[in-house]
Amino acid sequence: MKLLFIGARLFEDVALYTEKKGITSILTESNPDAPNQDLADVLHIVPRGMEGPKKVAIKEDVDGVVPLIGVDGPLLSISSLKKDLEENYGIPVITSPLETTHITQNKYKTKKFLVENNIPTPHFQTIPSDIPESHFNFPIVLKQEQGQGGVGIEIANNHHEMQEYLMKFGKALAEDFINGIEISVEVLGWKGNYIPLVPVYKGKTSLDGKHPLFKVKRAPLEIDGLDNVTNNHMIRELALKICRLMGVEGSADLDLIFDGKNNMVLEINTRPSGTRYLTAASCNINPLQEMVDMATGEWNSAKVQNDMKDYFALEVPVGDFSSKCNSYIYRSFPEGHGWIIHGPPKHQRITIRGETKKSVLKIAQSLKLPSLIGEPLY
Repeated sequence: MKLLFIGARLFEDVALYTEKKGITSILTESNPDAPNQDLADVLHIVPRGMEGPKKVAIKEDVDGVVPLIGVDGPLLSISSLKKDLEENYGIPVITSPLETTHITQNKYKTKKFLVENNIPTPHFQTIPSDIPESHFNFPIVLKQEQGQGGVGIEIANNHHEMQEYLMKFGKALAEDFINGIEISVEVLGWKGNYIPLVPVYKGKTSLDGKHPLFKVKRAPLEIDGLDNVTNNHMIRELALKICRLMGVEGSADLDLIFDGKNNMVLEINTRPSGTRYLTAASCNINPLQEMVDMATGEWNSAKVQNDMKDYFALEVPVGDFSSKCNSYIYRSFPEGHGWIIHGPPKHQRITIRGETKKSVLKIAQSLKLPSLIGEPLY
């Protein structure tokens, strides 16, 4: 069995898994200085774009292609590659179809899809540069149709700040600011079978627009005053409904917000999620390894459901944390409790697993994590 992996940065998350399963790993990368290039059996440095990976897939006669791309920019090109390789060469590509990606890559199209399917989402409108102040109840969230990681997203507290944003970008998608709790849930899907994983708590919304990557996150989701078993089931069912309607394949991540009464969907990302370590710690399912199983034809959604476990997990941004364990060798969680460190310099995070909240907190305290000062964990 030979699989092509596109992108070296995330390959460390599957390197040991492919070796364990006896899979020949072929890797394409456009950046000659990217990390993890030495972990694959075969490496091809290719130009940017998907023409290089396509040629390699055909030349190497691979059995499947697993894109390991955690950014939005190349996703439409990857979906186009999927259409080409699957229809013309019979090579499965573990990503969402082109029609799906056209929706998820555009925030306005995503909003339109949600409204048309009666899925709760914060009220929004598109605005030009000359719209009067009376149209808004500030604060509002201003976004561009495309972008990720908080790029192009600002919170306007008044008409003047909104006009400054419009002078910079020309137009915007304006969304009601919701004072609530940010949530993510990953969904796996392949050939019409789907399984939503564990809902993740990503912190409270704030007017400073702080990105969840820089917040303490927890799984499973727990909200004071709610029946969390019922609420988490509702979130998983909502994610399942959306991914079925869209025809998502591979791994997808849904971002939601809880406004005190309802879970409202913000966007859908058809790529590996930034919460994947927290997901793996909490429910024992590694989304990228599941994508490998999809490519080999071994994936079974019922087995994934049966294999899911219930742990408590915590993820803390630490910036830089000196540890020899930040390596592909240490990317699997031990049974019961333990921790892993991941991420590039200055953006490292530690994810902790425990059978109880107490055991998670004990590990966190033993590590003396610098960013825990003054931050509530549970």
